[in-house]
Parts: sequence; structure tokens; C-alpha cells
Amino acid sequence: MNDRWFLLIGIPVLGMLALLPRGLTRVQSVPEVLGAWLVSMGITTTFWLISRGLWRVLFRRFPQVEQTARRLWLLALINTALTALVTLGIGQLAAYSQHAHLTLAEFWFEFGLNMLPTIVIQLIYESWNLFRQWEQNVRRAEQLQSAGTRSQLEALQSQLDPHFLFNSLNTLSALIEPENEPAQQFVEQLADVYRYVLLARDKSTVPLSEELEFVATYLALHKTRFRDNLRVSQQVPAAVLTRHVAPLSVQLLVENALKHNVASREHPLELRLWVETDNYLVVENTLRPRTAGLAPGTGTGLRNVRHRYELLHAPRPVEVQAENGWFRVQLPLL
Repeated sequence: MNDRWFLLIGIPVLGMLALLPRGLTRVQSVPEVLGAWLVSMGITTTFWLISRGLWRVLFRRFPQVEQTARRLWLLALINTALTALVTLGIGQLAAYSQHAHLTLAEFWFEFGLNMLPTIVIQLIYESWNLFRQWEQNVRRAEQLQSAGTRSQLEALQSQLDPHFLFNSLNTLSALIEPENEPAQQFVEQLADVYRYVLLARDKSTVPLSEELEFVATYLALHKTRFRDNLRVSQQVPAAVLTRHVAPLSVQLLVENALKHNVASREHPLELRLWVETDNYLVVENTLRPRTAGLAPGTGTGLRNVRHRYELLHAPRPVEVQAENGWFRVQLPLL
């Protein structure tokens, strides 16, 4: 317990306050004030160190919260006895030096004045201890809450883990009638999606060819729902298929296009993937934001893509444009 500041500030302040009822205002010269203050600081230091040592001993002996009442009663009794003894000793020394006798009235007057700093000192240390216990309890509660939240998230993650989903899809595929080829194909494509997520989630980059194969499978799943309302075109030269991209970055752009734009018979959603100057993969789609249903996008996905490419030290930044009815994102090829 580091109480240096209590000692450096508390002793001089209490030493000065103890002089006020002893006639400090009647002292005429500065040297007398300084001399009286030094004597008062010496007495205050004595009481402070005694009270401090007693509090430490009793706190080590009774540290629990339920033992606080016992500790306070013992502090009160022992401090009263010690203050009386120290007051008597100092009073006798002062009276002896002045060739006088310590009267009972003088003893009680000095005893009352000496009890005040003793009580203040004990209040300081008990308050400090209560504050530390409160701080520890708050920190412990936060840690428990954090651990509980973390365990809940881990439980959810274990239920949604790609391993679990992938194995469940394989089981579902075995349960589908062999004659139902569309259902079999859909489940296999869904399993391929999760297989890719499972393999790519621990990689910093993946070849463009793998990412585009995954996007093709992902789009095939959505074509089952959108049919002719989704039109996809892709023009990517074979020469750039060995270049790399951040895993799932192209898929996220495709997902955003499907999620936030109209795809209907009157207004089919057009999605294009092509390469610009061998340096960028361009993903663009017709811009017709949905007016109902899903909430408007927050841009979190695009910020995440930008940040990932910054961490990968991409030679060029991710560029986003929305003009002439098209939304375009240019991903730098790594």
C-alpha cells in the first residue's frame, strides 16, 4: 500500500490544524509559528505512524468485508487507549520541562484534540480501503460479464462453425431423394460455399482464380432464387488468375449488390466482373437501391474491405464510384 501522498500532505495539514485551538492566532512572530508547527508536526507524525501501523496489523488480521465491524471496534478501543497514553506521556514531558504539573483538565483538553487527528487518520485509511474494494469488485464484475459474453459468443460460434454447417449439409444431401437433382445440386453448391469459407478464413490472400470459382458457386445459389432477374457477366483474362485478392472480398461486393439493389423482371440486376489494366478487378452493378424491406447499408462491409487491403499493403487503394446508374468497386490485384 503506497500512502506516500497521504503522509506528505496529511501530516503538515493536520499539524497546522492542531495548532488552531491551541492559540496559534495569538502568536506574534513567524519563528514562533514555525517552531510550534514543527513541534505539532512531530506529535502528529507520532499519532499518524501509530494509527497507520495499528490499522495495517488489524487489516492483515481481519481483511474480509464481514470482519469490518470487528476491525473498527478494535481500532476504536486500541486507538483510544494509545492516544490516552501518548497524550499523558507528552503532557508529562511538557509539564516537566516547564517545572509544572499536568492537570486533569489539561489532560482531557489535549486528549480530545489528539483524538481528532487519530479519527481522521483512521477514516482516511478505511475510506481508501473501501474504495479499493469497490474498485476491485467493479473490475471483477466487468471481467465476469466479459467472460459470460465471451462464452455466449463462443457457444454461438460453435453452433455456426463452418465445420458444423458443412457436415450438416453433407448429412442433408444424403437424405434428399436421388431423383431430386436440383435439390442435390443446391445442397452441394451450398456445401462448396462453406468449404471455401472454412479453407480461406485463416488465409491473408487467395488466388483470384479460387475467389472467382467461389463467387460463381455463390451466384449459382442466388440464381436459383433470382433466375433471369440476375444477369452476370465476367471477363477476366487467364493471365491475371494467378494474382491474389483478400479472401471473401469479391464475394462481399457481390453480396452487397444482391442485398441492396432491386432485382426484378422489370429491372433486372446486372452484375459485371472484369479486369482493368491488369491491376484492378472491377465489380460493378446497376444501382437501383431497394426502397423497402432491408435497412439501408451502413458501409461497414466496404470499410472492412478497404482496411484489409491497407493491412495487406496493397500498391493501390480500393476505389469506389457511384455514377450514371452504376455502382463500381475496384479491387487492386496483389
